[in-house]
Amino acid sequence: MSLIKSIPNSITSLNLLSGCLAVIFALSGSFKSALICIIASAVFDFFDGLAARALKAYSNIGKELDSLADMVSFGVAPAMIMLTYSRILVETNFAIFNGQGTISNFTANLMIFLPLLIAVFSALRLAKFNVDTRQTENFIGLATPSCALLCASLVYATEVYEPLATFFAVYPYTIPMIALVLSYLLVSEIPMFSFKFKNLGWKDNAARYIFVILVAVLGAVVLALGMHWCLWVVFIFTSYIVVNIITHFVKR
Repeated sequence: MSLIKSIPNSITSLNLLSGCLAVIFALSGSFKSALICIIASAVFDFFDGLAARALKAYSNIGKELDSLADMVSFGVAPAMIMLTYSRILVETNFAIFNGQGTISNFTANLMIFLPLLIAVFSALRLAKFNVDTRQTENFIGLATPSCALLCASLVYATEVYEPLATFFAVYPYTIPMIALVLSYLLVSEIPMFSFKFKNLGWKDNAARYIFVILVAVLGAVVLALGMHWCLWVVFIFTSYIVVNIITHFVKR
């Protein structure tokens, strides 16, 4: 294989490397660094496909490598972020919540390890995507990069936005519940739009345009209030999920 033809796979390998670093940072509790690595992985994931199309360097190896890299960067890494944060919440608050015997060791461990389902369902999502011919233009179910970016930004947001950290401290079971919801969405049959515009018409791109407008408004609000940028990332992907779910049920 020529050097030029190897460029897409090299970019995919950078995606994998960033994902591995995200896992390391997640397990050490360095949530900001983990988020930055996942963002880098998402950028590499975008450009490896772009490079493959531009260079006409498609290959079966490239396709398999892309899925393996995505599994680490957007499956294992967010699961480790959520698991580590769940462990911090439970270990910090266990004595308080167990003061009257309201929480058992089994429940505490379940709360800690439930986020691992994100890794499991991400694998199912990626396998499903590889064989599902319906997902050539849009997604069916939540794409793994969106899930990973939401998990990473949400957990990091607790370090820069005190009310959110306080909420999760008081209700530590919320993180495992979010992990369950995201795991379901990964393999659900809910259509999720991609950002591939076939044309500029409103009819075919209504959801995309609504989302772009919503993102712009949220960005303006975040800037006006002087809020941290990671909250914008949280708002973006939360809005993405909500818009798609509403669109799905309106069309039914």
